[in-house]
Amino acid sequence: MQQQSFGDRLTQAVLSKENAVCVGLDPRWEPLPPALRPAEGSSLETVAKAFEQFCIEIIDVVHSLVPVVKPQSAFFEELGPAGVVALARVCHYASSKGLLVIMDAKRNDIGSTATAYAKAYLGNQGQSPFGADSLTVSPYLGSDSLEPFIDRCRQAQAGIFVLVKTSNPGSGFMQDLRCDEQTIAERVADYVQDQSRRFASSNTAYGSIGAVVGATYPEQLKEMRLRMPNSWILIPGYGAQGGAAADVVPGMDRQGLGAIVNSSRGIIFAHENPKYKQASSWQAAVEMSTREMIASLRNALAQRDEVL
Repeated sequence: MQQQSFGDRLTQAVLSKENAVCVGLDPRWEPLPPALRPAEGSSLETVAKAFEQFCIEIIDVVHSLVPVVKPQSAFFEELGPAGVVALARVCHYASSKGLLVIMDAKRNDIGSTATAYAKAYLGNQGQSPFGADSLTVSPYLGSDSLEPFIDRCRQAQAGIFVLVKTSNPGSGFMQDLRCDEQTIAERVADYVQDQSRRFASSNTAYGSIGAVVGATYPEQLKEMRLRMPNSWILIPGYGAQGGAAADVVPGMDRQGLGAIVNSSRGIIFAHENPKYKQASSWQAAVEMSTREMIASLRNALAQRDEVL
């Protein structure tokens, strides 16, 4: 039996877990729990093993709570070959625990190079070396640079999240520029919506070609939700970057679908937050923070729906 599309798998995962939380796996040496932190000056291989163990233990905590995780490839690549091997193992472990995996690598190129990137990352169940269900992609080389990734999505029943309006303060440098009576971000959003509609299993379903829109720009998030009715939206910027639950729920529909909300530091390094100092372990702090985020999003959704 053919695997469902990524868009439909994500819909089912969010409905099953009854929340849209995405846990970002962004391991770094300094804030690692002391029990896992290698001695200063340790080899890259030793640090890579610590990162892998850290992420695996996080997955063990959150896999029954949330639908998706998002490894950030940069923190693994920084460690060289050992880090890349650890990244692949983390992705495969997350999949084995029933989580969808978004590889946050922001890849982009043209022609055969883009195809190679797409084949490297996209496709679970042995279809690619990393086995990711989805990949973040930059659109700024043009539509032809996205086509190989979209083709791969069709082949492997995978998905991509295209950078539309990112959460960083300098995003307006390019994304807010106006061209032909629309911003560059709006032009990219229209392209994403067109492609996602083609993947959608019905007129009201969410397709496999999604967008990245930051929680730090809530008004634009509202506009982008209307502009891309068939597109999943990956929302970074929650928590540590300043985005609140009320800022992100405009990206969701009445069922709580249509968007997934990423939190990295606020969850994986919760043991550093005084709020969780009573936690029995760093893993317990991760669970407490995750459950708190789930509750916050549910409450914000309920309050929004009461107003509507």
